[in-house]
Amino acid sequence: MKARINGRSSFVLLISWILVPFGIYCLDENPTVVSDGKRVLNIGALFTFNSAIGRSVRPALVAAIEDIKSDASILQDTELNLIFQDTNCSAFLGTVEAIQLMGRKVVAAIGPQSSGIVHAIGSVVSELHIPLLSFGATDPSLSALQYPYFLRTTISDYFQMYAVADLVEYFGWKEVIAIYVDDDYGRNGISVLDDALAKKRSRISYKAAFPPGASRSDLDGLLGGVNMLESRVFVVHVNPDSGLNIFSVAKELQMMGNGYVWIATDWLPCFLDSAEAIDPGTTSLLQGVVTFRHHTLDSDLKKRFTSQWRNLKNIHSLMFNSYALYAYDSLWLLARALDVFLKSGGTLSFSDDPRLVHNNDSVLRSTSLQIFDQGGQLLQILAATNFTGVTGQIEFDLERNLIHPAFDVLNIGGSGIRRLGYWSKYSGLSIVPPENLYTKPPNTSTSNQQLYPAIWPGETTTKPRGWVFPNNGNPLRIAVPYRVAYTEFSTKDNGALGVKGYCIDVFEAAIQLLPYPVPHRYILYGDGQRNPSYKDLVNDVAQNKYDAAVGDVTITTNRTRIVDFTQPYMESGLVVVSPVKENKSSPWSFLLPFTWKMWAVSAVFFLFVGSVIWILEHRTNTEFRGTPRQQLVTILWFSFSTMFSSHRENTVSTLGRLVLLFWLFVVLIINSSYTASLTSILTVRQLSMGIQGIGSLISSSDPIGVQDGSFAYRYLTDQLNIAESRLRILKNQDDYVNFLQRGPTGGGVAAIVDELAYVELFLSYTKCAFSIVGQEFTKSGWGFAFQRDSPLTVDLSTAILQLSESGQLQRIHDKWLLRTECASQIKQGDDNRLSLKSFWGLFLICAVVCFIALTVYFLRVYLQFNRYNAEGEQQDVEGTEISSSFRRTFVASSFKDLISFFDKKEGETNEMTERNNGDSKRRASLSFNEQA
Repeated sequence: MKARINGRSSFVLLISWILVPFGIYCLDENPTVVSDGKRVLNIGALFTFNSAIGRSVRPALVAAIEDIKSDASILQDTELNLIFQDTNCSAFLGTVEAIQLMGRKVVAAIGPQSSGIVHAIGSVVSELHIPLLSFGATDPSLSALQYPYFLRTTISDYFQMYAVADLVEYFGWKEVIAIYVDDDYGRNGISVLDDALAKKRSRISYKAAFPPGASRSDLDGLLGGVNMLESRVFVVHVNPDSGLNIFSVAKELQMMGNGYVWIATDWLPCFLDSAEAIDPGTTSLLQGVVTFRHHTLDSDLKKRFTSQWRNLKNIHSLMFNSYALYAYDSLWLLARALDVFLKSGGTLSFSDDPRLVHNNDSVLRSTSLQIFDQGGQLLQILAATNFTGVTGQIEFDLERNLIHPAFDVLNIGGSGIRRLGYWSKYSGLSIVPPENLYTKPPNTSTSNQQLYPAIWPGETTTKPRGWVFPNNGNPLRIAVPYRVAYTEFSTKDNGALGVKGYCIDVFEAAIQLLPYPVPHRYILYGDGQRNPSYKDLVNDVAQNKYDAAVGDVTITTNRTRIVDFTQPYMESGLVVVSPVKENKSSPWSFLLPFTWKMWAVSAVFFLFVGSVIWILEHRTNTEFRGTPRQQLVTILWFSFSTMFSSHRENTVSTLGRLVLLFWLFVVLIINSSYTASLTSILTVRQLSMGIQGIGSLISSSDPIGVQDGSFAYRYLTDQLNIAESRLRILKNQDDYVNFLQRGPTGGGVAAIVDELAYVELFLSYTKCAFSIVGQEFTKSGWGFAFQRDSPLTVDLSTAILQLSESGQLQRIHDKWLLRTECASQIKQGDDNRLSLKSFWGLFLICAVVCFIALTVYFLRVYLQFNRYNAEGEQQDVEGTEISSSFRRTFVASSFKDLISFFDKKEGETNEMTERNNGDSKRRASLSFNEQA
């Protein structure tokens, strides 16, 4: 671009050096000419007189000159001499005219309206320091950085293209076709639109460019070609004087009917606003078109300008477009800047450029092109000026763009134009005028965007879908995995489609639900010798080798970055499959539920609790008395009979019943656990390997099997950091069986990691000889892959949901994949035997209860014994004198007495105590009588 512009500038200078000697130099206007006591300043005006913009701009500039003259507060002793220069709607002639104008010692130039001419003369005015105030050059590539003396006094197409992108996003379209004139204005505007749409995750699917002045036949061929494409959203960015030809040809090609979307940039309102009255034939061409117009403030200044316009002489129309308003404000901007400059004591002068002065080495003369010495100062004042004009606030940002770019969003329907809303850089799309929002915080969020309903081509208010299946004779290219294993999902077929399988039936059923035909053909992907690489398949879709991929394609994060997936039609996550072994009968199987420690502690507690119950019941319960042999048998019998609640002995003591209550609860738990564990051992298969799930598989060093072409390979290596040396590629079901049966010691694998859908089929094939271990450790699904932003993705997702809700998706599943279900419950063998750690809490509670009961019991017996012994001692003391040796013998035999006391029935000891108490009372009575 820079090389082209530099070349163009050199060409302009060459033209100027050639033309100036032939007459341009003879123009001898001075920068300041005194007339009637006033200083006269030359101001240039560059535009095409006979154009939609020019016919409105010329009267506006004349009106501005008159208003400035009549305003006593500005340029009191200065008069502006406006020099009009016609660019003739030609880049070449316009450039020549512009250079002629620069030779007339103008202090500034208003215009041009053409962006191409600015590119041509931008370097010239920068060299000559002449400010260029353009009311019509909207090319976004024109910048103050490249052309320092260029000042755009209208809204750049940069903002208009972002308005178009916001409109496209608002209606949910993903692709547009750009129709534009192939010049600087058209190319650069569409380039910005492409960037703006990309930020909205949309794109220009096709750029239809035509040269300036293209014939009707050229336009017919251009539109005929784009009508064969998929997108039905057209953005038209052309010139006002030739733009209607686009819609005329589109009308003939029946492209202005139902389903089409036409978006025109500001050129269309520019043309319509300039017309005295819109011809009905023109209106019929534009039905349903959405367009943008520069938003200008509805102020008193604008109303006064409108009233003044009707009184102007030599106007072509009583109507004017927005460019007339910007031209009017541009001249006022220059007048205010000159007024500030002159009132600050500034003087205006021109000087020769040494590089253009004739010398001995050059035969070219261009002495009339002089440098405006104060051009830099004037430019700074222009950029800093801030006032309210007929268009609204005139103020520039650091990049010399107007600070409040805004557009009206219009819709042509019926016999007139209706406003759908507004767009502004500040708040995006809104039904509230932008100036009412400037006092509020900026809000361009999606939820804040709002427009009134539009009338679309075909006189419908239903929003067009924005695309159709292309009518270019090329069916959709669909890649189908040519599977070797699990061919139920997709494989080759000799039928009309060429492919068959569960995935194909789902896709065909979804296609039938679409409201439009989708011609398509299936292309087998793979050589049929091994499963294809699904990673390569998705990459080929992303690289436009195929339009879509239909098959068992897993939706992963990396894949969603390069293609679009439909709604998942099958849920499938990764699982672990491991071999199982059949149960073998054993005479000692009844010992397997408990570990040996559990058996030992249980036996000890049975004897311990039996002993405690015997102790607590011995003195009160006759069933716990007898010979030592009988009592030992009673303890053993009672202990083990509690396991079945079949003990014959009844407990009569409170403490004995309390202990027995807790013990029976412990026995109930042990019995239930034993029964459940033994049932599981005898009925549930056991793993032949020590793999319990993905966790134990990762921690081991055994080989792991994965399906050929599956994403599981990369998932295990990249996400779970499993060494590739541990992975074994399995091509088909026979490899699955062979590697699992051989095991890691025989060159096989300890387990296989695969998706649940495949595993369920595999287990059905092998009649449940293997089993799933643990739970799914990923959650994913299968979907149809399309190129990014394909409109088919959304429609097919909706169709898949309809299949699911109607039950048809399940019927297709049952047709291809209904197999015998395998019980996934497995047992790990010895590692799952019940151990002491599962029951020690119960045993502890029981032991504590027994200890408390024994403590209470022994305290009570001891107190009874002391009371009984005290009564006996008192009786002996009263009857006879006890010698010291007898006392020692009595103390020594007290323990034996305690044991003997414990062995007696509680009733006997109570009778003896009462008898002793009665004897004591009688002796006490006799002793009292004798003393009396």
